[in-house]
Amino acid sequence: MDRIDLRRLVNAAECSAVVRGVMLSIGEPAVIEDEAGTIMTFYEVGDHPVRYPVMVSGETIGWVCGPQKVSSVADLLSHLAARELEKRSLAGETLDRYRDLSLFYDLAERIPFSTSPAGAASATISEIKRLFKPDNASVMLLSSETGRLEILSACGRQYKPKTSMAPGSGIAGIVLSSGRAEMVDNVLSDRRYIKGANRAGCLLCVPLKTGDKVVGVVNVSRHTAAYKTADLKLLAGLTAHTSSSLENARLYDRMRDTFYTTLRTLAETIEKRDYFTSGHTKRVMEYSLAIGRIMGLGNEDMQRLELAAMLHDIGAIGVRDSILLKPAPLDQAELEEMKKHTVYGEEILAHIEQLRGAIPGVRNHHERFNGSGYPDGKKGEEIDITARIIGVADSFDAMTSKRPYRPDLTMDQAFEELKRLSGILYDPEVVDAFFSADVMEAFFTANARKKIMPQL
Repeated sequence: MDRIDLRRLVNAAECSAVVRGVMLSIGEPAVIEDEAGTIMTFYEVGDHPVRYPVMVSGETIGWVCGPQKVSSVADLLSHLAARELEKRSLAGETLDRYRDLSLFYDLAERIPFSTSPAGAASATISEIKRLFKPDNASVMLLSSETGRLEILSACGRQYKPKTSMAPGSGIAGIVLSSGRAEMVDNVLSDRRYIKGANRAGCLLCVPLKTGDKVVGVVNVSRHTAAYKTADLKLLAGLTAHTSSSLENARLYDRMRDTFYTTLRTLAETIEKRDYFTSGHTKRVMEYSLAIGRIMGLGNEDMQRLELAAMLHDIGAIGVRDSILLKPAPLDQAELEEMKKHTVYGEEILAHIEQLRGAIPGVRNHHERFNGSGYPDGKKGEEIDITARIIGVADSFDAMTSKRPYRPDLTMDQAFEELKRLSGILYDPEVVDAFFSADVMEAFFTANARKKIMPQL
């Protein structure tokens, strides 16, 4: 309880005037003592005075000594002390609410919209580490595939990446099923504790909700020092922000999947005009993304690369069938017309804001490192990195694919050709990345599919 100092209360100008007025009106001598026995005398009293307690919230904070009439002074002081305590409580609640609002606003700033559930979970763990200094913490989501709670992001030495839990099993599983937060002071002695699970002294476990549906839990634990109700409240507020961020990320994922499925369908539809290019777009995208990962491209460039690789030949829709499907080498005029597919691709994508980042890869994937490519004659690092990567992936797939007017190269022949032209037609850094283990795995997987396709 927030203690009331009787001396300060009585000496306060407003209270002092009221008390003096009451004592003068009853006309009886009295002595006021605080809890420690310090005397605040207004009148002299005789021997053996009666002591009347001044109480607030069931506790004695002082005494009024004198004849029976001065009991009203004790009642008055008790009333004034209660009012003072109530004022402090209201002030404290107001301050707490202000702090809560400030904290939750801060959390909203620190946990921004994320385009992936993993990103939202990671941001939450960062905030938990800052606010709670836990020994362990985790964000667990209910997997639609396994039907179990699985760790999406965690910190601490005891959490294992593959840890999972069934709904209704263990403390986290029960919180998932009930939708009610739990504060456990001694985890190991709790009957719901699963032997072999992560060991902790005390635990906070709060459900993650999207609407009325519980989709996961957030766990925060430490080995010593029990948590308080305020800690649970704080974690609940943090978890509310996480839930919102996760839901936004899931919606974004669904929209993104729909968007990419539409684009893949479009690319495959265009590809079906020519039987001999079947599967080309998918293979080029797989090679390109594998190269991008090896080269350490950031998320933004990887997204641009994926879109550009998927749509690199979309401009072929503007090329006449008589040229695109010609079963013989193209003459010069036809070749110039064919080259326009990169420009057509840019013109198509320029009308869609979400695809404009893919334009450099689509327009310039036939540029060459020495400047001999088209349509702009760019060279070296003037060529966007996505175009340089797609240029290698596209050329390699073309070398190893049959055409009605020429045979395909063997893998060894294509490898040698790529190495020979590294630094001439192709960025040597991209070529080096192409020959890494990851890209080779992508190549052999795609090549195996390509070899069996005519038999399907």
